[in-house]
Amino acid sequence: MLYQFWIAYLTITRREIYRFTRIWVQTIIPPVVMVALYFIIFGNLIGQRIGEMDGLVYIDFIMPGLVMMSIITNSYTNVVSSFYGAKYSRHIEEMQIAPVPDIVILLGFVSGGMARGLCVGVAVTLVSLLFTEFRMYSPLVVLLIALLTSCLFSLAGLINAIFANSFDDITIIPTFVLTPLTYLGGIFYSIKMLPEFWQTASLGNPILYMVNSFRYGFRGTSDIDLVSALLVILFFIAVLFTVCMILLSRGIGIRQ
Repeated sequence: MLYQFWIAYLTITRREIYRFTRIWVQTIIPPVVMVALYFIIFGNLIGQRIGEMDGLVYIDFIMPGLVMMSIITNSYTNVVSSFYGAKYSRHIEEMQIAPVPDIVILLGFVSGGMARGLCVGVAVTLVSLLFTEFRMYSPLVVLLIALLTSCLFSLAGLINAIFANSFDDITIIPTFVLTPLTYLGGIFYSIKMLPEFWQTASLGNPILYMVNSFRYGFRGTSDIDLVSALLVILFFIAVLFTVCMILLSRGIGIRQ
């Protein structure tokens, strides 16, 4: 029985990976080009005027945040578009009536989202070598945070897809929630620059913990304690995983 579940998981995961690699010109190249523009505009042009931040050259400071932004966006986008497509074509219903547990379906879609997020993250990291020297303070932290973050936003994308009733619905959360939180998550600035009230308010943004812990892995500096950041990320993963399992088991947004 476990072997059958493993085959089902691999089948879903492979399909998800094939889905975005088959159209790599649309899924991998655009985020890489966009981040390259960020490096040119913010890193080289504006960064020369800013100088240093937290003891780092500005382009070195923003590099981990830009990689993290790519991981977040692509992990989320892959799952929300793929799962909603499965709902729209109604083959998700066939998967649910098959002798496959909901957790296998969930892990398959999440693994596909993580794969895309990590692929784009690696591609963006390679592009960053054109603009900044590659240094990694703690490879283990970098890998751990990348995996956890891609998992978290793959789960979030699945929830969005479950509740979406049209293709327009899968763009609302990324546009009005995900993008603002990402830009306010400390990618381009240190929260130490903010007034005390806004420093405290920023702690309510979960992306701040991901960006800063990822920056710690690359540069060894962070505005947030690493252990606290890991606990926050794990907490959100546990909550979103539980919500996803409840929604799938009850067929909410799927069984009409």
